[in-house]
Amino acid sequence: MDTIKWSYSSLKDYINCPKQYNEVKVLKNYTKRPTPQMLYGTEVHNALENYVKHGTPLLKNYERFKEILDALLEIEGERYPEHRMALTGEKAPCTFGAKDYWVRGIADLLIVDGKQAYIIDYKTGSNRYPDLTQLKLMALMTFSHFPEVDEVKAGLLFVMHNSFIKDEYHRDKQEEMWKGFETDLKRLKNSFDEGTWQANPTPLCGWCPVSKCEFHKER
Repeated sequence: MDTIKWSYSSLKDYINCPKQYNEVKVLKNYTKRPTPQMLYGTEVHNALENYVKHGTPLLKNYERFKEILDALLEIEGERYPEHRMALTGEKAPCTFGAKDYWVRGIADLLIVDGKQAYIIDYKTGSNRYPDLTQLKLMALMTFSHFPEVDEVKAGLLFVMHNSFIKDEYHRDKQEEMWKGFETDLKRLKNSFDEGTWQANPTPLCGWCPVSKCEFHKER
């Protein structure tokens, strides 16, 4: 396999457990069922997106998010809610649905103001172990899709905790930023090339859909 298509979430799934990744995403022998937490996260994302994009009033349960959303709306620039981006294997911009895409992702909120851009990713879970990798990938895509942008200020917005974990990225550091993905992408390619998909047993095995795995909770 010459080109392996990926995203932040799929690469994270592979890192968490290569065997589950293969069974679910490659062979499609099993399907991940959404948990109540996932369904709630999707519901919140949709509510925040509609408020930012269309001004749709927030439901009573989500009115507590209004203040922080209004602060985001005060940032100057062109707003792109739920903005889809993709790159080819040469790291050139392409459409999200292009057949030759290599990597793609969706920015919950992208704001472009001249040479500066802002990326906000909404999170409904815990803020104890924030992972900024997704922000880095979204920044790299932004640099490709918006060649005028030289600096990206990004943050994970943990809406349930009113917490904002920030980072920033610069165009002249792109090569260094991409290197952060190389090791995991090489591991992924080796798994495809060699057909080896090792299980990675963790406490999360109790929620894994791959029932034939030797580490499945029912075995």
